[in-house]
Amino acid sequence: MIAQRTLDHSIRCSGIGLHSGRKIELILHPAEENSGITFIRSDLGVEFPAKAEYVTDTRLCTTIGKGDAQVSTVEHLLSALAGLGVDNARIEVSGAEVPIMDGSSAPFVFLIQCAGIREQSVAKKVLRILKRVEVVDGNKRCALYPSAGFKISYLLDYDHPLLRKRQVSVDFSRQAYTREISRARTFGFLHEVEALQKAGLALGGSLENAIVLDTHRVVNEGGLRYEDECVRHKILDTLGDLSLSGYPIVGAFEGELTGHDMNHQLVTTLLADPSSYRIEELQEESSSSQEVVGQPQQA
Repeated sequence: MIAQRTLDHSIRCSGIGLHSGRKIELILHPAEENSGITFIRSDLGVEFPAKAEYVTDTRLCTTIGKGDAQVSTVEHLLSALAGLGVDNARIEVSGAEVPIMDGSSAPFVFLIQCAGIREQSVAKKVLRILKRVEVVDGNKRCALYPSAGFKISYLLDYDHPLLRKRQVSVDFSRQAYTREISRARTFGFLHEVEALQKAGLALGGSLENAIVLDTHRVVNEGGLRYEDECVRHKILDTLGDLSLSGYPIVGAFEGELTGHDMNHQLVTTLLADPSSYRIEELQEESSSSQEVVGQPQQA
């Protein structure tokens, strides 16, 4: 049996919200078996699960919530939890955003590793893709289809000399999330950042927590962490968004020019068709612990 995993103990951090620019306190707690990932707005006393039906907005980031209690920019933290194979956790947030940290999921990976990860006494449950599910919008498209493991392939093609026809494929049964994906930062264009801040958004955005590009180059003094960092960040986001299915996925994702909105559409389309997937316990003899992201060879 491949066991479910949770944190070994609670751990906290603080940081700035990307859009509000306000300081946010974040605490990660262990959670019971089969409870999944739950967010708690500690300032409001409201909690809700990290599941697709609780997504309330997908503009600029993924936001989940219940009623007036919302938490935005959840994708980087969810990506880190999925990337390290954490099935169950409770996440306290003191405001309406998860801290942006350095714009990647690496600080959250470090936080989770410091808390420690322990196995639980029940089998990990996975969502196995049984047939192709696709969402298309003009030249944008994304799909999930059957595969023996978990893979993400993404094509980025923007009208910018550094972002034309850049494609990355990651097979998580062979490539480590922490090494290949977690350090990739969010990115944006200089003119867009200026416009967002004038509109009262991205008030916490800076060169400390995002890659910023002008018309021909990266503005950040240190340059890129990976040659194709922007595409790898899209994969990071995708993993976080797919985790809102409620389970690790056994299957393959391919995307072209997509973002949070289409990722959410894809997950909801998948879950609306019970013939397209099966929830099953992950047994060692059938998986060799290699089928899903975050298993021991990658932690």
